[in-house]
Amino acid sequence: MTDAPALGTLTVDFVGEEYVVQPGEEFTVGREADLSIDDNPYLHRHFLALRVEYEMWWLANVGSLLSATVSDGTGQVQAWLAPGAKLPIVFPTMHVMFSAGSTTYDFTIRTEADFFNTSTSATPHSSATTIMPVTLTRSQRQLVLALAEGVLTQSVPGRGAIPASADAAKRLGWSMTTFNRKLDNVCEKLDKLGVPGLRGGPGRIATGRRARLVEYAVASHLVSVADLPLLDEAARETAED
Repeated sequence: MTDAPALGTLTVDFVGEEYVVQPGEEFTVGREADLSIDDNPYLHRHFLALRVEYEMWWLANVGSLLSATVSDGTGQVQAWLAPGAKLPIVFPTMHVMFSAGSTTYDFTIRTEADFFNTSTSATPHSSATTIMPVTLTRSQRQLVLALAEGVLTQSVPGRGAIPASADAAKRLGWSMTTFNRKLDNVCEKLDKLGVPGLRGGPGRIATGRRARLVEYAVASHLVSVADLPLLDEAARETAED
């Protein structure tokens, strides 16, 4: 492991608890790690690792199944960190979101170094996604909000629940047929813009696409708490029909 004191330390912030990582150390995140997120059985014992390599700080996915969504402090630049992938930490603030089972978690990484000023043309890694302008219809936004409501209004900081499709459809007052059709449309729209993880290949539906959709929408600020009144409006409109 390369020791690079000039890089300075990293600070990992999870629900207000801070962990300081020194160059030369490896810091792990998972079920039984330096940062033990939760005893969720769907979460790897060691899922993510922070370490110095090639004179830079890196975030590595050392798990075998789960992926993470990583964004800069503004949400303008986003990367999807699949198993076995690693990402250089090049922004002073980076947000990390991932889902295990029906629960979505998030934490923040802060560094003293700032290799890049955030811009829509600067991406830190080949798997990074520069956020393109996304225009959702009102009903598409309502669908995303129904899935993201538990994350946007999480009662336990750092942990939010993603509802089953049936529960999200009920929240909106929609049939499952309507919900699934609109979910297909949203995922197809974002997939065409280059957002990974929403399609499983030509003609195939990706597993875990609801969680990936929520991670992307929240990390990129596509939806926010301010949009939540649209959910009640959808339910009222359906009841009036």
